[in-house]
Order: sequence, then structure tokens, then C-alpha cells
Amino acid sequence: MRKLWMIFSQAVTVLVAVLFVVTTLKPQWIQSMPWRANQPATVITAPVAAKPTGGLSGTPMLSFSDAAKRAAPAVVSVVTSSKAASRRGNRQNDPWFRYFFGEQGNQPQSGIGSGVIVSSNGYVLTNNHVVERMDDIEVMLTDGRKARAKVIGSDPETDLAVLKIELDRLPAITFGNSDTLQVGDAVLAIGNPFGVGQTVTAGIVSALGRNQLGINTFENFIQTDAAINPGNSGGALVDASGSLMGINSAIYSRSGGSLGIGFAIPVSTAQHVLESLIRDGQVTRGWIGVEPRDLTAEIAETFNLPLKDGVLITGVLQNGPAAQGGVHPGDVVVQIAQTPVANTSQLLNAVANLKPGEPARITVQRAGKVLALDVVAAQRPKVSRNEMARQEIPQEEE
Repeated sequence: MRKLWMIFSQAVTVLVAVLFVVTTLKPQWIQSMPWRANQPATVITAPVAAKPTGGLSGTPMLSFSDAAKRAAPAVVSVVTSSKAASRRGNRQNDPWFRYFFGEQGNQPQSGIGSGVIVSSNGYVLTNNHVVERMDDIEVMLTDGRKARAKVIGSDPETDLAVLKIELDRLPAITFGNSDTLQVGDAVLAIGNPFGVGQTVTAGIVSALGRNQLGINTFENFIQTDAAINPGNSGGALVDASGSLMGINSAIYSRSGGSLGIGFAIPVSTAQHVLESLIRDGQVTRGWIGVEPRDLTAEIAETFNLPLKDGVLITGVLQNGPAAQGGVHPGDVVVQIAQTPVANTSQLLNAVANLKPGEPARITVQRAGKVLALDVVAAQRPKVSRNEMARQEIPQEEE
């Protein structure tokens, strides 16, 4: 009996030694043993809290989920297509055209952008460049529904367009007041970047009233660092409560992607264009027929002008409204109606707000004298986006 016990104890000692060596040198062998293969993983779960808090004051941690839930259903994808032949006309048969552009005349063109449902009866606000010259436009909602869209009207000078879809139970976004925005306010950009699907990005208002960027004729952009990429055009810029503050329109980028400088058209401008396009099919603006130029310190010194603010008139259209009202080349415009003007952008907007056919008081400085001239504004001629692209200066050929 004693001999058996000695054999058993020696065997156990050897097995323990072997197990120690294997555990030390080849622990993966032990981990792969059948009795360990199905062991449940041990995870640590954070306790559920109604609202996580942070900071010394115990204030709720920042979250935009409520704003996103409120606004996102009203933001749609806009899928467009157009036959190249219809866009290029008969030029595809021109041998010189084929030499420079190749045999691509019959290839369809397509694109994708975003839009915002602004009323439950089917009106959708988007960018003009998303739908311009497109034959087929389809709107896709976040709930999976799709509908063909009709262009109600477009305004290339602000790069806005209004579409109409025929669906019921449409979610409409709530309009905010973009005039109350301040630099530093939190905003969300909602759209369909690169066609990957609806995406929400967050940032702040980086600047207000951005103009003279050469993007549109009438510029008053909200600048934001919320990521805006191709495909976001026409999407919504909303505040922390989910109210519409702007229509995402353009980015500054050297790579084609977001660099943290995006531009949105304020909802105050968008609402005016929306109502005009639905009511009249076009946006009616004032026009006086002048060629303006910003008054720089160099120009003021060259012409011996005692002014620092104002817009120099370098040309006046013959027999145009300004010429008939007594405006001369070399005049410096300092006020239109009750609106002071310090640069070309402000002059463009002030003239655009004039009612065609009604006289307006324009204050100019000429040869050291201040003159008040009465000018009857005409209706601004319609300018296509392609014509705008060919212009070297903002068009107030006003």
C-alpha cells in the first residue's frame, strides 16, 4: 500500500511540474483546451443613468440627439440624372467638340445632393446647382419612400431651387431665425455626403455675413466648421434645437473634402426666395444699371476722395435707371434708400431689395459734395449660372 502511495504522489508531482512548464512556456495550449473554450467573456457595464453629468457644476453632458431626431426626417437625398445629349445639344456632332471632349455625347450624367422638406404639402428646398439642367430628379426620404420631383423654380443668383413632390404624411422642418445666430453657436449639418447615406455632423458658427467669395451674386453666408462634403449641398444647417438656420451650399477645399470651412445660405434669404418662387416662379429684384467697385484706400487716395466707406461707380448703363436718375461714373454711393452701403455686396443687396417701378433715394458723394438722387429701379434681368461664371465682377451691372 505504501508503495502505491509513493507511485501516486510521484505521478502527481510530475504532472504538476509538466503543467507548470506548459503554462509558463505555452499558455495558449491551456487556453485552447475544450473545458476553457466556451467560457463566457467577462465585461464591465456602466450603470444606466437618465442623463450623464459632468463638470464641477453637474450640468448635463452636451448631446445633439434631440435636435438630430427632430430635423433629420425632413432632410432628403436628391438624386439627379440627365442625358448628355440634351445638355450639349447638337454640339456632340461637331468634330471639334468631339476632338476636345471625346465621344461622350450620349453618356448620361448623374449626381446626388440633399434637400429639405419645408412644408407638409411637398415643397423641398435645395441648391440650384444640384438640379440645374437635370432631366430626372428623384427625392428619397429617410423612411425609404421615393418620389419624382418637379422643379417649381430656381434662383441661380442665390443658388437656391424649389422642388415639389407628391407624397402624404411628409415631415416638415421648423424654420428658425438666422438673424439671431452668433459666432460660437452650436450647429449641425445634415445631408448625404458622397452618397453614403444621411449623416449628421456638428460644429459651431465660425463667422457670419461672409461675402465677396465669388460663389453667388448675392452672398451673406453663414460659415461653419461642421463637416460639409460633396453631397451635402442643399442639406440643412440646424441649431441645437433642430430648427433650420441655413441651406448648406459650398465648401472651401483643396482636396474635395471638408477642411472645416463650409458655407450655408441663411434661412432668412432662403425663405424669401422660397416664397417668391412658389408665388411667382421667379425672384423679383431691383436693378439700376451700374458697375460698382469697392472703395479701397488706394482708390480713395488716387481720386482724392475724403471717404473711407462707400462704393465707387465705375460705369453707368446708358439710358438705364441710374443714368436717368443722374448717377455719374466716379460717384461714390454711400446710402440706398435707408440702407448705408460700405462695399459692393451691401450695394447689391440694397438695390435688390428695391421695388421695381418705385423711386428710391440714393445718396452719393461727387466732387466733395453730397447729393441725393431719386432713381426709379427696374426689374433685375435674369442671369443664368453659366453667365454668372463668366463674369469677372459681381453683377450689379446694377
